[in-house]
Amino acid sequence: MAHPVNDHALDVIFRYARSQNGFLGKDVPEILVRAVYDLTKMGPTSANCSPARFVFVHTPAGKQRLLALMSEGNRAKTEAAPWTVIIAHDLAFQEKIPKLFPHAPGAKDWFNNNRDETAFRNAALQGAYLMIAARAIGLDCGPMSGFDMAGVNREFFDTGEGEMKHWRANFICNIGYGDKTKIFDRSPRLEFDEACRIL
Repeated sequence: MAHPVNDHALDVIFRYARSQNGFLGKDVPEILVRAVYDLTKMGPTSANCSPARFVFVHTPAGKQRLLALMSEGNRAKTEAAPWTVIIAHDLAFQEKIPKLFPHAPGAKDWFNNNRDETAFRNAALQGAYLMIAARAIGLDCGPMSGFDMAGVNREFFDTGEGEMKHWRANFICNIGYGDKTKIFDRSPRLEFDEACRIL
């Protein structure tokens, strides 16, 4: 049986973690970004299909390509963040199932009738895992849906070579060290009885 994490870890990952609207000018080394992915990939997906694909935008040229496609309210914080991740899903994810789920030889065909739904749902889960992983190693996140999705797909995926042409954007997340002076007061959350039912 797994042992529960301590209260401090719960504070870092959930209770005191906030969606960031600004970032400090402090670099995040690539080794930490790779560590975030190495934790993210361990989260469960259907038949270990792992359809999420992550584009870590860090260079000035990459940021310029992306900034033009962000909504006006999201541009400044995206420009300030040392890393911005396009969380996408791969519509050809089944091609990797023989590697990812080798003990079931027919698993590649399990999702023929619900490929897009499976890719979207599981990649969204993996995007949440990415945020939890980033917070767990001391980074801050700013997830966003305010961007031109069709434009991001055209700019980063449709014209791409190889596997990337099958990728489609879901949401975007800034990663770095948040500027605590730019966060809002925490908004209310629903109580258990408002959001849950026990049957």
